[in-house]
Amino acid sequence: MEKILRVWLLWAAAVLSFAAAPAFAAGVVDGVQSPAWLDRGGLSVPVSPGIALQAGDVLRTGSGARLLLKLDEGSLVKLGENARFTIEKAQQARGGVYEAALNVAAGAFRFTTQVASKANERDVNIKLGPNATIGLRGTDLWGRGRDDKDIVCLIEGKIDITGNNGKTLRLDQPRQMFSSARNTPPEPVVTIDAQQLSAWATETEIEYGKGSKVSGEWKVIVEGFPSRDEARAATRKLRETGYPAENTANNTVTIDKFDTELAARLLAIQLRVGSGFKEIRTSR
Repeated sequence: MEKILRVWLLWAAAVLSFAAAPAFAAGVVDGVQSPAWLDRGGLSVPVSPGIALQAGDVLRTGSGARLLLKLDEGSLVKLGENARFTIEKAQQARGGVYEAALNVAAGAFRFTTQVASKANERDVNIKLGPNATIGLRGTDLWGRGRDDKDIVCLIEGKIDITGNNGKTLRLDQPRQMFSSARNTPPEPVVTIDAQQLSAWATETEIEYGKGSKVSGEWKVIVEGFPSRDEARAATRKLRETGYPAENTANNTVTIDKFDTELAARLLAIQLRVGSGFKEIRTSR
């Protein structure tokens, strides 16, 4: 019993530390397709919509997962499955310029400056694996880092990319693509067709019926636990596997903020089959 209580108190302390607003918020998690985790200060919690982000945060996604992040200056970052993304720096510099250093160690990502924030001054650098550093001021681009090859495709605007050979290239035409295999010089820039770009873009989009947002009204409720300890054990199990479960009254476990009833129902089916929970229902 003492061991269970100790684990529970540690978990509760971790949740509180992540819930606290940072001194300078780098952004916020706007949408989630689980499983995904946020690492901060040696602790790890499942990602849920509304979590404030800060410099030093590492976001990880699992198989089939997606994340939608809204940076403080208004740009959006989308992450695909099996991604690892670090906010190395985020600050409002002198003169009102937003400065950020982002690192995509693995996985697909998309960086989009929204129309309403294009006039804001920004100095953002994105490091993609060991092969590329992308400098941008306001643009729309898609990229992916993986062991065999890193790629960056410009959608709109212009970017400067410094490859692993130390040379900087400028991409200023839609659908221009930079690519580089690990430990080899970058390949010549080419222009891909719209169909290929469209196919790649789906890798970072939250799929309909699978996402959750701050405004989501639907939830999954797991019931039937004979004791509070068993409900807490189930909560820990779900959180460890990347789902933002919480204990509620009457020894129940809840995962909330789903966009649609379909999203809640799909997770309920998945938990019933994969986790062995029997008494599961959805509700608003």
